[in-house]
Amino acid sequence: MKSSKYLEELKAKSADALAQELVAAKKELFNLRFQNATNQLDNTARIKEVRKNIARIQTVITQKQKEA
Repeated sequence: MKSSKYLEELKAKSADALAQELVAAKKELFNLRFQNATNQLDNTARIKEVRKNIARIQTVITQKQKEA
């Protein structure tokens, strides 16, 4: 499954790398919302996918903080 593989990749990353990936995902989400508002977005399902990825990243960050 694609999401479980992505989750394993996230768990292997350091806290700094996760923070950088979170920032990048939030920028991507902003750009997708902007494209959607201006009717330039073809694949609207990508917004949902990026939102879920942000949640996954935040979950892994929280798990790592609790372990430390």
